[in-house]
Amino acid sequence: MYTDRSNPSNLVVNQEAQTAILIALITFHQPLAKTESYLTELAFLAGTSGLKIVKNFMQRLERPNGATFVGKGKVKEIADFIKSEKIRFAIFDDELTPSQVRNLERLLSCQILDRSLLIFNIFSMRAQTKQARTQVALAYHQYLLPRLTRMWSHLTNQKGGSAGMRGPGEKELETDKRMIQYKITQLRKKLATIAQQCTTRRKARIDLVRVALVGYTNVGKSTLMKLLSKSDVLTDDKLFATVDATVRKVVLNQHFFLLTDTVGFIRKLPHTLVECFKSTLEEIKEADLLLHIVDGSHDGFQEQIDIVDQTLTEIGAANLPRILVFNKIDMMHQSKKVMVIQAIDAPVASRTGLYSHAVSGYPSVCISATKQLHIDLLKEMITKQIEEIQATKYIKASSIGSVVDIG
Repeated sequence: MYTDRSNPSNLVVNQEAQTAILIALITFHQPLAKTESYLTELAFLAGTSGLKIVKNFMQRLERPNGATFVGKGKVKEIADFIKSEKIRFAIFDDELTPSQVRNLERLLSCQILDRSLLIFNIFSMRAQTKQARTQVALAYHQYLLPRLTRMWSHLTNQKGGSAGMRGPGEKELETDKRMIQYKITQLRKKLATIAQQCTTRRKARIDLVRVALVGYTNVGKSTLMKLLSKSDVLTDDKLFATVDATVRKVVLNQHFFLLTDTVGFIRKLPHTLVECFKSTLEEIKEADLLLHIVDGSHDGFQEQIDIVDQTLTEIGAANLPRILVFNKIDMMHQSKKVMVIQAIDAPVASRTGLYSHAVSGYPSVCISATKQLHIDLLKEMITKQIEEIQATKYIKASSIGSVVDIG
């Protein structure tokens, strides 16, 4: 059984809940607690795609099996369960190689998905603008190209061709590869044109202070965007509710600025998506201030902070001024509140271990966007930062004007 993967939105049919199982490895670098956390997030991804999770499978291995990801015994256990429960999808928490997909489809007799394919499916469903749709299509085709082998049942057929066209016996696989490569070229050209238009629009807004919301997916960025801008933007308790960059003009204590909500980050985000979304992420790179939103109620919030920091470094935005905003304080247990508040209030020199990297050097605040707790404090911090940025912009503009006058 092979999945038609020519379009990521076809990977999962959302008309009715289809059954699936989740599969992950426990390794030296990924202990049991972390694996369970990853599977919880994977289940959230699957649920967002319209799948019903029936069971989780985990196995301890030093490294993934090169042929089947998990060991032979575990493959048989999974295959028996799939057959008895008539499971439609087997979802792996790591990216699979083309050979692993082929072997697993043959042994498990169900459709095989990995984390990357689930993310592509969600991005495809969420993308609304021409830019976002083009970015997702390009990233997906780049992911798909090395994985074409036997992804469609017709690829084993052969067709002849006349002289000057295709050589006799050329496989359809080779034709499909050329089609994918041509599509990638066209999408790159289209995306370059769109990116140039976005650059032109950003230059027209250069005089305004620009503030960008960044953070892990589903931490409350869109909710805070709606609260600060007093505008109707999509908010949803699902992963990647926002894929398109949304810009709103905000007035705060008589200060005008542009507030941008961008796509959320996530662990193991497909590299092709990061590359293709760099034009959208330019909104972050060219911001004057970042509001780094963190789900303070999440047990793994430090890892989520690190993932966002790593992505900001990749796009050249690591050194931008920022405010670290711990959201969802209303959902924190008292012990977690104490830990977070201690991390925020502790002197930089005494911060060690878990929280040292989280808040060092950045002003921080705990809020609840849904309950509107401590929002006034956050607004005060934003206002202070904007006043400093505006003063810096004025000094730079005055300096440039003086140079022009002398010339």
